[in-house]
Amino acid sequence: MSPRRVTLADVAKAAGVSRPTASLVLSGRGRELRISQDVEQRVLRAAEELQYRPNIVSVGLRTGTTRTIGFVSDTVATSRLAGDMIKGALEAARDRGFMLFIGETEGDDKLELLLLQAMHDRQVDGLILASMFTRTIKLPKALTAAPAVLLNALPEQPAPLPAILPDEVEAGRRAARVLLEAGHRDGIYLIGVGPGLRDVPSESLAAVERLVGIREALGEAGVEVAGARTCPDWQPEYGLAATRDLLLTARPRALICFNDRIAMGAYQALDDFGLKVPADVSVVSFDDHPIASWVRPQLTTVALPHYELGRKAVDVLFTEIDRDRSDRDRVGEVHRVPMPLRSRESVAPPSAVERPAG
Repeated sequence: MSPRRVTLADVAKAAGVSRPTASLVLSGRGRELRISQDVEQRVLRAAEELQYRPNIVSVGLRTGTTRTIGFVSDTVATSRLAGDMIKGALEAARDRGFMLFIGETEGDDKLELLLLQAMHDRQVDGLILASMFTRTIKLPKALTAAPAVLLNALPEQPAPLPAILPDEVEAGRRAARVLLEAGHRDGIYLIGVGPGLRDVPSESLAAVERLVGIREALGEAGVEVAGARTCPDWQPEYGLAATRDLLLTARPRALICFNDRIAMGAYQALDDFGLKVPADVSVVSFDDHPIASWVRPQLTTVALPHYELGRKAVDVLFTEIDRDRSDRDRVGEVHRVPMPLRSRESVAPPSAVERPAG
C-alpha cells in the first residue's frame, strides 16, 4: 500500500495555522497579504519537514495550466543519433519547471492520433510534433487543439504552426566553402544526389536544401560541380557502390557526400582504388554521426544540431503558449537552427600531381 500523500491541511495543522494561511504562504503571497514572518517560517518549515508537494492536478484546475508539454515523434526517441532532440527539449522544459510527456508513433498515423488525443486528455499546455528526418507532413487535426510547433518538419499546406528546422542551405554552403578555402576549384563531385535539383528526391528536404547551398557557394566562386552519383539510400553500401562507379571514369579531387554513412562507403571505395584521404581526394560530409570521428582519417562534416533543435522547439512553443489566440491564424514562422562545422582531417589542398585513371 502506497503512503498517503501529504496534503495542504497536514501542513497547516503542523504549522498551527489555517489552511488558507498555509496556501497563501506556499503560493508566495504571504508578505503581500501581511502574514507575519514568524508564521511564514513555520509554514515553510512544516512543508519541508513533511516533504509536501502541491497537487498538480488541483493547481492546474485552479490556474488553467498543468505545467506539462507533450512531445510526439515518429522514431526520435529510439534513435541514438536524434535522441539529443529530446534531451534538449527536456532540459529547456525543466528550466521552466515543466515536465515533458513523450510518445512515439513509429510512423503509424492511427497511433499518432491516439497519442495526440491522450496528450490533450492530460491537458498538456502545448505540443511538439517531431520527425526523425526533415520532411513535409500532413498536419493531424488533433494537433491544433492546443498551442503546438513542428520540429524537423514542415506542413504540406500553409499553416499557423511554427516549424523548427536545421539550416541545411547554410550547411551546404559551409561544406562547399571548406573545399574552396582549401584551394579546390575543379574535380569536385557529389555522392548521394545531384548534380541538378531534378536529381534529388522531392520528399528529401535535407537533400534539396544541402544541394542548393552547395551550388550557391560554388557558383559564387565561379566553380562548377564536376559531376555526381546518386544513391537509392544514404547507407555505406550505396556510398561504396556510387563512388566505385565514379572512379571507373573519373579522378575526383574532392567529394561532397550527403551524409556520413555515404562518406564511410566512399572511404572504402577510394581505398580499393589506392587513393588516400585527404592526400589524393578530400572528403566532406554532413550530420556528424559517431562514425565521423571513428573513421581514419577523421571526417570533416557539418553537424546536425539535435540538442539545439530540441531546446529551440520548447522556446518557440512557449511563445505560442503566451500568444493571443486570435493571432494564431497567421502562417507559422520557420526557425532555422545553425549547423556547426566539425573540422577534422579529411580535407587538404588539392595534389599537384595528376594520377592516372584506371
